[in-house]
Amino acid sequence: MTISQALWEERVFKKRKECFNKIPLEWRVPDDLIYPFKKPLSENKNDFIRANLVPKSGILSARELKITENYTVRELIAELANGTLTSAEVTLAYCKRAAVVQQLVGCLTETMFSEAQERARYLDSLRAQEKLAGPLHGLPVSIKDNFHYKGTEATIGMVTFMDEVSTETSPLVDILLKLGAVIYVKTNVPQTMMTSEAQNNVFGRTLNPWNTAINPGGSSGGEGALIALRGSPLGVGTDIGGSIRIPALCCGTYGFRPSASRVPNGKMRVCNTPGMRFILSVAGPLCLDLEGIELFFETLFATQPALYDSTILDIPWRKVGPLSPKKKLRIGVIPEHPIFPLHPPVRRTLASATALLKAAGHDVISLSTAETLIMELNEVAMNLFGLDLAAISHVVAANEPIAPAILHIGTQVERLKSFYKPTISPDLSGVTDKMEKFAILNARRSDLREKYRALWVKYSLDVCIAPPAQSTAVRHDEFGLAPYTTFLNCLDYPSVVIPFGEVGEVDKGQKFTLGDNQVAPEYDYELLEGAPCAVQLFTTTLRDEECLQISKQVDAYLNGKNRVKVIGRMFPIASSRMGEL
Repeated sequence: MTISQALWEERVFKKRKECFNKIPLEWRVPDDLIYPFKKPLSENKNDFIRANLVPKSGILSARELKITENYTVRELIAELANGTLTSAEVTLAYCKRAAVVQQLVGCLTETMFSEAQERARYLDSLRAQEKLAGPLHGLPVSIKDNFHYKGTEATIGMVTFMDEVSTETSPLVDILLKLGAVIYVKTNVPQTMMTSEAQNNVFGRTLNPWNTAINPGGSSGGEGALIALRGSPLGVGTDIGGSIRIPALCCGTYGFRPSASRVPNGKMRVCNTPGMRFILSVAGPLCLDLEGIELFFETLFATQPALYDSTILDIPWRKVGPLSPKKKLRIGVIPEHPIFPLHPPVRRTLASATALLKAAGHDVISLSTAETLIMELNEVAMNLFGLDLAAISHVVAANEPIAPAILHIGTQVERLKSFYKPTISPDLSGVTDKMEKFAILNARRSDLREKYRALWVKYSLDVCIAPPAQSTAVRHDEFGLAPYTTFLNCLDYPSVVIPFGEVGEVDKGQKFTLGDNQVAPEYDYELLEGAPCAVQLFTTTLRDEECLQISKQVDAYLNGKNRVKVIGRMFPIASSRMGEL
């Protein structure tokens, strides 16, 4: 062990101890709660949601369990506004639940339990004067670790940023506070924030509460896991290649990636080179229902967020009413790409959703691989990401080990290079000047976006449906590339992930063999049985409002009837394991 390695490990040990000590003794999970489960948790299949561990911990009262389990975001807001619930009791309930969830799956970084309860008491004093702080009065909201919150750290799981206390608050968090929200926890991310894990050397690994042996998604993986176990009613993540939508897929929540430069995304901790803005990161919500996501946008945009953040466009949230039940949608279906094959449950889920929409009377248009340009857009995105190596440089400079998930992505990229012939001309491998590379890539990106515009017009599309990924959540560190979300970041199309069913008996026995010219995670039915499935919907740039309204209608078709509730999400009756629940 080198001296520098010993120093950073000592700092990490101290940091983790400080974090743990912020959990009050009376909120500590008893050892016998976890004792029956197979260890190590990250290597063995354990289902903490169906095991009902949070209630069994005995830490939350019956009323606190009701608060955290029986209300949607809109219902909570209404009860807080009319005084049926106090901000103090709601905040305490979610602080306690988040503390329990943290001890189960390791999803938190910073906790502000005392500060949150103090703010809740202040909000209750306003309510006693018949005043409300704002439309989110008293609502606990969790935020991803890269958001600054004054007085806490924003390490984003990197040793190089440890011990740097934030001296200001990110604009989006300022707005949430202005709206009356209570910020009480920050959530875990992957090293460099560029993988679909939530594992780093500072805070460790976040587990998926549906199955501790599979990944929770990333980079907003801590948010996904926290919300899945109802440790937060509404969370805010960021997305540059799928970092909101993949955790939503993996953890069975809803997640919305808005168009770039709409939601405040400035003054956050980043690990890239300042000014290197190629594909823009966006901030967006994760929630257990689309109504909560709609509330997030409606209240946020009412504040004219451009007054807080100079990096965004001053575009209000448009009032787009619910779609008429008689409205016939024209839905384009993104096909399975031959280079990025779909696991059997993902293929089945997309086909089932498409069939339901078609049966409901909508026009379903099967698009071709050639015209949907999945590989071409990913090629541009990967090359743009490769122009800035600052993130990995931070890791190397701190002498901390590179995360396994990053190494696995490198392996997949090398496999891809071994057989894929680049479509960008001239060959980028012969270009050394970064500005010249950027110009070539930007021109190619513009060409592809123009082709998508023409595609949309050609078929008069309202929306497209696509798989969120090649797989559901998979074994830790093996998720790899994210082709079915990244292409939308390259296009800058708003997109939403809607949970729909799970891996079940109907998938058993289905074979998945990876060809020589293909890239995908390993498929293991026995491991993945019970994992959440989902679909992804998207519209064109700045049509976020339409994307949300169409998604609400599609969600009603997929999940609105014949549902069975299991803690965090609804399962359609048709799901293959319903007889066991």
